[in-house]
Amino acid sequence: MASILLPTSSGTLESYALREAAGFGAPVRRPFARIAYAAAHVVADPLADIDPWLGAAVDWDRTIAYRRHLWSLGFGVAEAMDTAQRGMGLDWPTSLELIRRSLEAARDIDGAVIASGCGTDHVAPADVRSIDDVIAAYETQAEAIEALGGRLILMASRALAARATSPADYEKVYGRILSQAREPVILHWLGDMFDPALAGYWGSSDLDAAMETCLRVIETNADKVDGIKISLLDDAREVAMRRRLPAGVRMYTGDDFNYPGLIAGDGTGYSHALLGIFDAIAPAASAALAALTDGDEERYYRILAPTVPLSRHIFRAPTRFYKTGVVFMAYLNGHQDHFTLVGGQESARSTVHLAGLFRLADQAGLLADPDLAASRMKAVLRVRGIEQ
Repeated sequence: MASILLPTSSGTLESYALREAAGFGAPVRRPFARIAYAAAHVVADPLADIDPWLGAAVDWDRTIAYRRHLWSLGFGVAEAMDTAQRGMGLDWPTSLELIRRSLEAARDIDGAVIASGCGTDHVAPADVRSIDDVIAAYETQAEAIEALGGRLILMASRALAARATSPADYEKVYGRILSQAREPVILHWLGDMFDPALAGYWGSSDLDAAMETCLRVIETNADKVDGIKISLLDDAREVAMRRRLPAGVRMYTGDDFNYPGLIAGDGTGYSHALLGIFDAIAPAASAALAALTDGDEERYYRILAPTVPLSRHIFRAPTRFYKTGVVFMAYLNGHQDHFTLVGGQESARSTVHLAGLFRLADQAGLLADPDLAASRMKAVLRVRGIEQ
């Protein structure tokens, strides 16, 4: 097998010998026992003549091809979410075009599921003068997505976090938007570790108080809520909230640290999944969910256990830079020919961090072609001054 010199946190280089790829078997062609959305990344166009910090250029063919890959593995696609760098390089016009193209592609694939992020990011928080402005911003995006035939994931709003003065403001905004939704939506509670601008969401920095407000919104509008994805990296809090959801409202875990146990569940219930890490570990996650569907919980955990250290590494603080690791995985596995992100975010993680990701991906059996992955890792290291 291939070997490679990798940098370490002590500032030295060490020789690393790769393992054989795990081989997770053919994709399963039947529904899983859990609803499973993968929040999908976008592939940047590296040849576009733009200033990456100021504009977004997407390689549409590769971006849609990756969605087809996720659908082939049995996942739904959560489109134009934070994994797609929404709010970190991907603007609203480009997001809407992404949603349009993905919906069009999904129509050609039997059983393909897609839900799309609806937010307020086309309006700068500083330009929002009232709660009614926040409502109008949500309405603009909701109407545009529904006009394309899309289902909504109601994303957290930086503008609402900046303008709200009480929990009642959140109840007003969500009540209005949910009442107008064409079909039940998925709510998204994104913690401030993913986006510092969302600190104090739901009207309080106390997470227990914030949860009470969120639950009131859900209970009041239960017929318009398919479920809620919480991304707080707190499994105990997720379970506590899950137990209090109204009948028929699903919990979608967004916990990229503790997903195996939350999806498997306990004696009182389980979480479905809407996870950014599923983009990076899709073959393993698909095989694990198939095992869980077959009642083989031991195999489920055996497959997912090695992915957890990788996920915790990709999502480590500052968590908002996890997109760099997700795209790096796609590059290593041949889903794109370059390590370039929208917004120039390939620079958001250190060389040592990328080397650690490489080791952990290999140890989880997630490098589909170890020789290709080693060659691509060497190319990145060479650009960063490390010759083999």
